Amino acid sequence: MFRHLLPIIGLFASTAFLLGGGGMHAILLPVRAQVEGFSVSQIGYIGAGWAIGFTVGCIIIPKLVQRVGHVRTFGAMAALLATTVLLNGLLVEAYSWILLRAIAGFCFSGSYMIIESWLNEKIPNESRGIMFSLYMVISQGSYMAGQYVLVIADPAEETIFMIAAILYALAVIPTALSKAQSPAPLTQTKIDFKGLYNNSPASVVGAFVAGIIAGAFQSFGPVYGVENGMSNANVANMMVVVMLGAVLFQLPLGRLSDMMDRRYVMVGLSLIGVVVGFLIAEYRFEGAHPGLPFFGLMIIMGGFIYPIYGLVMAHANDYADAEDFVKTASGLLILYGAGNVIGPLITGPIMERLGTGSLFQVISVAHLILAIYIVYRMRQRSRPEDLDTVDFQNMPVGQTPETYVLDPRSDMETYASEEEEKHQD
Repeated sequence: MFRHLLPIIGLFASTAFLLGGGGMHAILLPVRAQVEGFSVSQIGYIGAGWAIGFTVGCIIIPKLVQRVGHVRTFGAMAALLATTVLLNGLLVEAYSWILLRAIAGFCFSGSYMIIESWLNEKIPNESRGIMFSLYMVISQGSYMAGQYVLVIADPAEETIFMIAAILYALAVIPTALSKAQSPAPLTQTKIDFKGLYNNSPASVVGAFVAGIIAGAFQSFGPVYGVENGMSNANVANMMVVVMLGAVLFQLPLGRLSDMMDRRYVMVGLSLIGVVVGFLIAEYRFEGAHPGLPFFGLMIIMGGFIYPIYGLVMAHANDYADAEDFVKTASGLLILYGAGNVIGPLITGPIMERLGTGSLFQVISVAHLILAIYIVYRMRQRSRPEDLDTVDFQNMPVGQTPETYVLDPRSDMETYASEEEEKHQD
């Protein structure tokens, strides 16, 4: 394993720097926006700007890389990321931040895709599974660590903007100094919504609703914490324990879904999400510390916010041809990105009218809609008895088309042979 790890240590370092800066950037903006008196709707527009930029980047960046190459594109994206986060500190104005956040989303997706493309080129097939898991741990760990910058610096000052810019700049160094040849061209995202829907209607609706849920929480989770009087440390704790819940629940839920019709798991997950969301919406606390029961509920909520997208993707690929894995996943990613845009836009006005607790009511209602639709689809089409399913795989913080190329399931012949050997053993 070490001989396979040695050539990609630099790329893992780039991932850690990039995701560390991304975690800082993501939690800082809504908290600072609250300090500056931005409206809840304006904070929602900022979150939607990120989702638009990220999704557009997944489509456009591959064409840019074809023109100027991986190293130049990555350097430009990282430099622009550092510039945008510094401009966030200089231009503290809502509509400037919406534009800057869209640019940051565009650049972040591009940087992410190039790192993943490089990793895919360097990781041999026989170690793809373990390296993908290690990549996921580094991504999620760095993102969570970045959010704890609120503990060591005041969000009302410019220090955190500067630290995030430094991390974005440091991400350039390992790739810029690499002697390896540039990897193969980036994956072109193909959009075939009709084909996706015919393949798996539940996955199309599920990806969109999962995007709404994740987009709403990512944009307004910190706002909820600040508005309810949490300390900066506990705002960071809240965001991190939600991701921790996703990490803890993702694999058990995935393994359970491998043993039965995944739609049963998706319905059960959604219904529990409805209950937990309404419990959090009604939870009352005083002071800067919400108490251990609150954090316990947030861990459970995290298990039903993020893993659902992995289940949706696995369900879609159960019904797709093996060679269409990346195409199917890329199409669902666009739908997920569209949900990320819609989530903040519909949640902001609701929170302004009903209060910050309504964030979790929105999440509960979205889960309920998804559960009802999946039950409806189960009545329309039963699961084939001879269905050859694709095993569930944990996913990192952000997904791009290159994430799915890096995913061991994309090499279906190798993956199938490994599974056959495993069963023989």
